[in-house]
Amino acid sequence: MSNIVCNVCPHHCNLDENRIGLCKARSNVNGRIIPINYGMLTSIALDPIEKKPLKNFYPGKKILSVGSFGCNLKCPFCQNNEISFASKETANARYVKPEDLIHAAIDLVPRGNIGIAYTYNEPLVGYEYVRDCAVLARKNNLKNVVVTNGCFCKEPIKELLPFVDALNIDLKGFTEKFYDKIGGDLETVKQFIAFAAEFSHVEVTTLIIPDENDSEEEILHLSKFIASINPNIPLHLSRFFPCYKMEDKSATEVSKVYHLAEIARESLKYVYEGNC
Repeated sequence: MSNIVCNVCPHHCNLDENRIGLCKARSNVNGRIIPINYGMLTSIALDPIEKKPLKNFYPGKKILSVGSFGCNLKCPFCQNNEISFASKETANARYVKPEDLIHAAIDLVPRGNIGIAYTYNEPLVGYEYVRDCAVLARKNNLKNVVVTNGCFCKEPIKELLPFVDALNIDLKGFTEKFYDKIGGDLETVKQFIAFAAEFSHVEVTTLIIPDENDSEEEILHLSKFIASINPNIPLHLSRFFPCYKMEDKSATEVSKVYHLAEIARESLKYVYEGNC
């Protein structure tokens, strides 16, 4: 069998038969790239919609949040590293077919549930499962929400976006240097945000990490970029707390988050401070 290139994200992993990509979720199986995390859920919970975070999309409602394993970035500040960096062998996961997930979401409608949020790990490394569930959810009048790092190529994802009602996209920073540190590509994320905004309600989140992505200049450029797409796109500036490989770094000063939010408001209508 010849090698096959996975085209989902800019890593373009070149995989031999039965080799698994950098994301630990996609593999060359019998000459086809398939998501080996398909339907393998590690997390499921009914959350407030604001926790995604989404502030301008059905505020006050709840949504059934589900996650699998795998991610195509390697953020040293990852809050869900136990599942994002897990493999099929190490993840504590159980298989849930799309039809069963939809039934679970419908059963929770009396408790305020409006649909399904694909979140916790990076859902788009297994976008096929998200797509299959989203199609069924739409048929059952359920909303679909995707929480993603946005570091994905347009072509494979475009079949999913028409079924997505809202996205929260992590814009980790606004320099190539920062994205090099986490194994991503800033330009790809910028293109993804613009592309997603053509289809769905989009909100953007940036985790403010001291001495990493917290300069006034960076947030000024970041907010101006978002405004160039649509100044009504909400931006969440969230406070960093020490975790994972950054346990030795101090938490972001609350005053810093509020100051950067004021800078962002020069370009954007909706800016929210998170974790403060």
